[in-house]
Amino acid sequence: MAVVPPLPHVTLVLGGARSGKSTYAEKLVEGTLAGGAPRPALLVATADLADSARHGDDEMAARVAMHRQRRGTHWQTIEEPVDIAAVLRRQDGTRPVLVDCLTLWLSNLLLRGHDVDGAGEALAAALADSRATIVLVANEVGLGIVPDNALARRFRDEAGRLNMRLARQAGQVVVLVAGLPMAIKGALPA
Repeated sequence: MAVVPPLPHVTLVLGGARSGKSTYAEKLVEGTLAGGAPRPALLVATADLADSARHGDDEMAARVAMHRQRRGTHWQTIEEPVDIAAVLRRQDGTRPVLVDCLTLWLSNLLLRGHDVDGAGEALAAALADSRATIVLVANEVGLGIVPDNALARRFRDEAGRLNMRLARQAGQVVVLVAGLPMAIKGALPA
């Protein structure tokens, strides 16, 4: 059995759309990057599946089904589209936690009129207080063109500020490009 090195208290995994960040984060959390049997883990899923179903978003339903199948039965899932800080505060530290993804969480906050700064502060406080090892997944959205509307520009700006805040707090930050992880803070697991 492979020895699973301990993760930092907080790891931030960034990347563009379809860069491999969720798959990498799952393997990091379950301890299977170096092989071996996966350990039990918790996924905090920020997708609002009820809202997706209400709007007939078959593509989102297919993505969720693919992710569930890939993760397997050793994962417990809590679906929480808004108050992820409360979920993190309830964790006792007996298993690692994956939050996937903060970009979708930010969309949920913006579209529902929540206080984005307040939610970011609550998340940062929950991370600091948590006994669990936590891996966060977020999109890096600031590398493309400037969006043509105010909401999209606000989203891009808020996502950039959130990523910077969490990168400062994280012990490890990994960026994925074309499925390849690169440590930009800390070191990659062997």
